[in-house]
Amino acid sequence: MTGDDRESAGSRPLGPAGAAPQEPVGPGPHDPAGMGPHGLKLRTGVGVDAHQLVQSRPMVMAGVSFPDEKVGPKGHSDGDVACHAVCDALLSAAGLGDLGQVFGTDDPAFAGASGVTLLAQVVLQVRQAGWQISNVAVQVIGNRPAMAPRRREAEELLSAVVGAPVSVSATSTDGMGFTGRSEGVMAVASALLMSW
Repeated sequence: MTGDDRESAGSRPLGPAGAAPQEPVGPGPHDPAGMGPHGLKLRTGVGVDAHQLVQSRPMVMAGVSFPDEKVGPKGHSDGDVACHAVCDALLSAAGLGDLGQVFGTDDPAFAGASGVTLLAQVVLQVRQAGWQISNVAVQVIGNRPAMAPRRREAEELLSAVVGAPVSVSATSTDGMGFTGRSEGVMAVASALLMSW
């Protein structure tokens, strides 16, 4: 680098090979409005849900029914923790609260409600708030149901409801905690929203 080059670079610190660093983008002190390149706004959200497993309850997970299961999640609605976690992740990212705030926890109108039905309503609210859904990921944590054989079916169903790619995975806790003892099941989800 010549003296002229140094002078044109000013007092800014230089990156690798003498290149001037790029200006930071995305939310932060340089971008207080959360605007990324070309005015793109990005928001992430996280959702978690857990339910006790009890006898004589249908097992529905990620919108898919598992009729051979002898236990199912106890809850005011269908107890589909995967759908509920996705709902909370979307609501969190959009700044719209959480599932309990939006639908309540004892409203008779939602007694036995399908998680897919709740998710469709949440997607509508997120879009009405001016956000587009980029993608969602949800992981089911527990010994049952066995998600692997029906993972693709769950992904296709949820992706159709959300209108964006949804990835579904599952894991166990190696016998630890309430999920490891098959006393309950839980799910964790993340969502990315965009707006221009």
